[in-house]
Amino acid sequence: MWSGGGLADRLRSRLAVLYGPMGAAVAERVIQLVERYARRIRPRRKTVWDERDIILITYGDQIQDGKRPTLEVLEEFLCSQGLVGLIQILHILPFFPYSSDDGFSVIDYRQVRPELGTWEHIRRLGERFDLMIDLVLNHVSRKSEYFQRYLAREEPFVRFFIEAHPDPALVHVVRPRASPLLTPVETKAGRRYVWTTFSEDQIDWNYAEPQVLLEMLDILLFYVEQGARIIRLDAIAYLWKQIGTPCIHLPETHEVVKLFRDILDTVAPGTLLLTETNVPHIENVSYFGQGDEAHLVYQFPLPPLLLEAFLSGRGDCLSSYLQTAGTTPVGTTVVNFTASHDGIGVRGLEDLLPEERIQFLLDAVVARGGLISRRMASDGSQVPYELNITYYSALADPEQPDSPDHVRRFLASQAFMLALRGIPAVYFHSLVATPNDHDGVKRTGHNRSINRRKFQLGELTKLLQDDGVPASVFRAYRRLIEIRISQPAFHPEAPQQVLPTGSTSLVAIERQSFDRAQQVLVILNVGRESVRVPEHLLRGRRVVRDLLAPLPELAILREPNSLSGDETQVPLSDQPNGAVIPAGGILWWEIEG
Repeated sequence: MWSGGGLADRLRSRLAVLYGPMGAAVAERVIQLVERYARRIRPRRKTVWDERDIILITYGDQIQDGKRPTLEVLEEFLCSQGLVGLIQILHILPFFPYSSDDGFSVIDYRQVRPELGTWEHIRRLGERFDLMIDLVLNHVSRKSEYFQRYLAREEPFVRFFIEAHPDPALVHVVRPRASPLLTPVETKAGRRYVWTTFSEDQIDWNYAEPQVLLEMLDILLFYVEQGARIIRLDAIAYLWKQIGTPCIHLPETHEVVKLFRDILDTVAPGTLLLTETNVPHIENVSYFGQGDEAHLVYQFPLPPLLLEAFLSGRGDCLSSYLQTAGTTPVGTTVVNFTASHDGIGVRGLEDLLPEERIQFLLDAVVARGGLISRRMASDGSQVPYELNITYYSALADPEQPDSPDHVRRFLASQAFMLALRGIPAVYFHSLVATPNDHDGVKRTGHNRSINRRKFQLGELTKLLQDDGVPASVFRAYRRLIEIRISQPAFHPEAPQQVLPTGSTSLVAIERQSFDRAQQVLVILNVGRESVRVPEHLLRGRRVVRDLLAPLPELAILREPNSLSGDETQVPLSDQPNGAVIPAGGILWWEIEG
């Protein structure tokens, strides 16, 4: 039986910060809610995370097969393709009834879309994988019952949303989109203007109303009860609003994250909070707090910095960022990724990449068939906030897509991400090297559709049985994961050191297991020419094992013109004239000394 004495005191304290004199009464209702779920939530595993943790990001209807529930089809695919045991965590993007934004405008938080399946399908996937579920807590669909009852002016729903009038003070509000901040709606009592951070279909919640917080807490704990190991707090940075402020990262928002953390650590230890805050790095990592807020934050600068390094052939800014990013509080870590259902965010590049190199990156993405999405700055101008392109297409040579050099660059980018300190997250389309989906953009009118293609099961199965790029990348990626999850040095919190290379095209890191029994040297060549491994990186040390050799699926990382490989190939570490990393190649060496 749950005993929440210490938690109850913390809840009262936090809710007093949020609601002043009302806080005590709100705390009693929160305690009752927590007690109810504490009796029903099953204990999680004791180990928080280790090197076996890899996240696969996918839509619940990513793979379709006639009228079958798509979650059932997804499970079948993951099992048949040997991904059970390699992928530990499955992030199923919002699978609820929705009205726009491919799931992020939720109509009903507690239902599974019928075409995807039922909660039983979700729980069955949870028997094979740890689950990550999105809590879309900043806003809700205008088609939701909550908002419809607001329009009817019913209590307490009339207080669930933020009404405002055009006000000069609103110019201070940080805008993640170019759409209007206020949207006019017709209610039973006449026209009102409601707060819409992201779109006119996504109406922001009013957390100054305690009943809204109680409802979101209920939904959060419901997801944990259904088996969620990680709760992703979508767009959390914009949660609390106060006119006259930027309405981003307000102290009350951090207090809500701490409240969630207090509850989960007590009632469901081992359940993790991941904050989604696509903002400059220093703001992003503020959601670790003092180790008392999020367990996880995304490493948002990584995707654009890594991409720019490959496209420019210069790894200096990537190395500098990794050098200065530092460690995270004990019991926390980052989520590393190169691609997701969203575009490649560029807000995280502020102060990390010179303006001219940011512009070069934008131009290079457009040259490769990508699109640029913009947001409204405080001066009313529209500035880029994300690049819409698949990561595979982003690394292409426009004149020679799908060449061996292209495939090598892409796989090396993924291998580098997998080796970094933190938990890696792989987007489904990276597994199979999906190119830009321009037809999807034409069909929906939304830039993000370029990276959200859905597959028919038969079509995807055939792709992975052929000898083309998708099959080659899939086999190589699967092998990379297999190797990665066997290295203690790749534990999410194991030490990482960025090493000077003396070469503009090389980026080198060293990982070491906690017991110091394993050291892994990772060297990435982002340039367009082969480079010999600098002697100083191995001075006084020797290579024990080349982790990526002699594996045929990964031969392309070493051989300039091979997609198939040769098991008899001599590992780089055994080559008599020293090791050479091909253009766009990478190595993982286990070393000692």
